[in-house]
Amino acid sequence: MSKTTLWQFIKNLVHWAPNQAEPKAEPEKSPSEECIGPFIISETEKSVSILLNAGTYKQHIFDEESERGFCGNGHDWASLAREFIKEQLPHLQNDIQFDPEADMFCAYSENKKSILEFAQSFYNMCEDEKQMREILSRSELD
Repeated sequence: MSKTTLWQFIKNLVHWAPNQAEPKAEPEKSPSEECIGPFIISETEKSVSILLNAGTYKQHIFDEESERGFCGNGHDWASLAREFIKEQLPHLQNDIQFDPEADMFCAYSENKKSILEFAQSFYNMCEDEKQMREILSRSELD
């Protein structure tokens, strides 16, 4: 699947919901969006999501934990994110929800400020591979 086709599929998946208002044609970019690395930000009238195509970012770290059952899919990313929030951003535990799939990580919130704080902090943690390994070592399989 091409990058454009995958992006359109993800946008349609995130934006589809019965009885939901039509999504904005193109979400406005926030100043921090460029700093979110591989995480895609998608916004509807009711929530903001961050998405990641599982297996495309930091896969080697999940491969190191394969004996524990981690493979780097969307559920593994959600496990890492839950542990990260529990340890580093406990004030966001009630704001951030997860809806992972095998090939996609998805975190969302009705609170745009909360999801953007999480996305930036989570990305910064992932860029520090030592810290990512430490948090993953304490994460439980989803």
